[in-house]
Amino acid sequence: MEDYIVEMRHITKRFPGIVANDDVSIQVKRGEVYALLGENGAGKSTLMSMLFGMYQPDMGEILIQGKPVRFRSSNDATAHSIGMVHQHFKLVDNYTVAENIVLGVEPMKKLLGFLPCVDLGKANREIAELSKTYGLEVNPTDKIEDIPVSVRQRVEILKMLYRKAEILIFDEPTAVLTPQEIEFLLKIIDGLRKSGKTIILITHKIEEIKKIADRCAILYRGRLVRVLDVKSTTAQEMANLMVGREVDFNPHKSPANYRDTVLEVEHLSIRNANKFEVVRDVSFRIRGGEIFAIAGVAGNGQVELADAVAGMVKTAGGTIRLCGQDITALPIRERTEAGISYIPEDRQGTGVFLDFNLGDNLALRKYYREPFAKKGILQFNQFETYANDLIARYDIRCGQGRKTSLRSMSGGNQQKAIIAREIEEHAKLVIFVQPTRGLDIGAIENIHRQILTERDQGTAILLVSLELDEIMELADTIGVIYNGQLLKIADASALTSHDVGKYMMGVKEA
Repeated sequence: MEDYIVEMRHITKRFPGIVANDDVSIQVKRGEVYALLGENGAGKSTLMSMLFGMYQPDMGEILIQGKPVRFRSSNDATAHSIGMVHQHFKLVDNYTVAENIVLGVEPMKKLLGFLPCVDLGKANREIAELSKTYGLEVNPTDKIEDIPVSVRQRVEILKMLYRKAEILIFDEPTAVLTPQEIEFLLKIIDGLRKSGKTIILITHKIEEIKKIADRCAILYRGRLVRVLDVKSTTAQEMANLMVGREVDFNPHKSPANYRDTVLEVEHLSIRNANKFEVVRDVSFRIRGGEIFAIAGVAGNGQVELADAVAGMVKTAGGTIRLCGQDITALPIRERTEAGISYIPEDRQGTGVFLDFNLGDNLALRKYYREPFAKKGILQFNQFETYANDLIARYDIRCGQGRKTSLRSMSGGNQQKAIIAREIEEHAKLVIFVQPTRGLDIGAIENIHRQILTERDQGTAILLVSLELDEIMELADTIGVIYNGQLLKIADASALTSHDVGKYMMGVKEA
């Protein structure tokens, strides 16, 4: 008999309007990396949330080391040596690294011999030692608000290890990481496996599964489709099973048909809150029917540049023109009405209102205009008709239609909603910043097709992406940014990925 450390048998979980998991059974071997692969909204996170005690199944049973368990909270799961790193981290920003890790299980000491208090010195020493043991170098006294995303993730991993977790669940762990940070995380996961831990990896990134996982369970619309041995299965087969159809990894891109110049940026400079110049003397132009992609390692000013064009941040110098009109000083609404649509990097912080429903979020660009409003009175029947149309055409998965709360939707479906809303503005310029971050391969294929369709219809596209493959696949023109400056602008056909990679690292032409 196999040594299964986790068994979930015939698990069913329903929410209003949707069956998130439908009679799902999985068996995880001790010491393996077991991947859960599926589209956004396929039920992966829901299944693992039940294993971690955040939800209770409507039907089915859970066994840990062969014994049936019933978790009523995450504390029950923790007591059975289960830990989980959530896609959106559960950290207190104004606490230190050590304070976050020991929260709830603090080491105590007696002050003056009788007053109990937290022994922060001991906590700091223990966290420093633990982080060295697992190659998760952190400074225990740093505040969470002062450290980057990749280090926050290490803190979440250390929270599990500090609580002696043997079963480690990672929910979309690479969704917010750069390519370099992803490679480092995969090494960490491999090291945890070698130390005897059992890893369950929730993801939709097939290339990561091929690198790290032993077996892979594929979920499609809440049902278990297949459990595969990763080494003997092709990426194409995984992709097809995940989305329920044949996936085209190479979308057809027709030759560019350039039109008049839509966006002109001249000598643009931007300073951050600390008055440091993050964009320096940048100039470029984008024509109608052109995808101008900005490539660069994260943190080199590309997001600030896109924000400045959209009106999200002020410029320190230079000019921005849209179809010949100077929009440098225009507020955001006037820019959108002049013909700019914007898909931001931070979908939850900037792209949507999480506490609004889906229909209201889809109408955010139009609610004050006819037919959505007449003489200042909102026409909610128009909201419903419009939302239903976009939900169908953009395949937005939602349990209660337009009334679905954005907060209850998967991150990938939130992203689909933003893209649907912005594309439907039929703008002259569409700015895409990390448009496929956190999306499954089927959604990525669909969004790439939508970007190319907009381009073929004469729209000017500004694409900012950390994915070099995405840039090489979509771009007509590539601008490589390094330390706030555009080091190179050239036709995509004249550059190889190796060339772009060199410029991204700051290598200048001789």
